[in-house]
Amino acid sequence: QVQLVESGGGLVQAGGSLRLSCAASTRTFSIYTLGWFRQAPGKERLFVAATRWGGGRTYYTYYTDSVKGRFTISRDNAKNTVYLQMNALKPEDTAVYYCGAMVGSDMYNYVPDYGYWGQGTQVTVSS
Repeated sequence: QVQLVESGGGLVQAGGSLRLSCAASTRTFSIYTLGWFRQAPGKERLFVAATRWGGGRTYYTYYTDSVKGRFTISRDNAKNTVYLQMNALKPEDTAVYYCGAMVGSDMYNYVPDYGYWGQGTQVTVSS
C-alpha cells in the first residue's frame, strides 16, 4: 500500500507560480511512475505530467500540451517526493490537482492504471 500526500496548492494571480509536492510512503519509490492530474468541477480527471523510471538512472518526463514550457515535474528519490513547478499560471489551470503512483504500466497518462492517489490539493488562479 502506498500513501500519497500532496501539498502546495493555493490561490494565485494569473502569471504567478506555485510548487506542488507529493510525498509517498514506499521503500521502492524510485521505480514508480508518478503522475500529476487535475480535475475541474464537473469535469473528468485529466493528465498533466508524469515521470517514469526507464531503468538504471534513467527517468522520462511527459507533459500534456497545454502545460509544456510552463510546468516542470521533478522527483527526489531520496525524499520519496515528486514535485510540480507551475509557472505562468492561467485561470484555466484552476482545478484540484492529484498525485498518482503506479508501477508495471507504460500508460503514464491513463487514470485507471494508477493504483494509488493522494487526496488532492486545490489550485485557484484568479484573472
